Amino acid sequence: MPKAQPNRVKHIPMRTCVSCRTSKPKRELLRVVRTPDGHVQLDATGKKAGRGAYLCAKLSCWENALKRKRLEGEFEVTISAEDRAALDAFIATLPADEPSSTPAAAAQGKETPATRVSATKHKLRQAGISIASRVVSAAIPRFLFPCL
Repeated sequence: MPKAQPNRVKHIPMRTCVSCRTSKPKRELLRVVRTPDGHVQLDATGKKAGRGAYLCAKLSCWENALKRKRLEGEFEVTISAEDRAALDAFIATLPADEPSSTPAAAAQGKETPATRVSATKHKLRQAGISIASRVVSAAIPRFLFPCL
């Protein structure tokens, strides 16, 4: 009779945001990829070929990454005007950061990564953006939003 194995905790892959340098579960971050042909774009599936970098779903992280050229440094390439325009279109859909984003505020239910991503998804649907909506869906855990 085989022995019962103890319940193992599932390994959660961690990634670091290139802007704020915080380490979070991979599903909470959005992946940007430099494709083999040199274009920089959002990775909706997380499986596109090329070098990837991860960013939080916060407006401040995206603005900081583009302003300080963190993505260009990670990818070792200059972002073209058309790629930059696509990233700017996605950034326009991100919700503004609240200044009181503290752990105490998150504990009270005011703001969590899941609610921030949910608000982003809502704005994307209103704007009629479908591919970026899949990017946000891929960035959040399925157990939080089974309807995605």
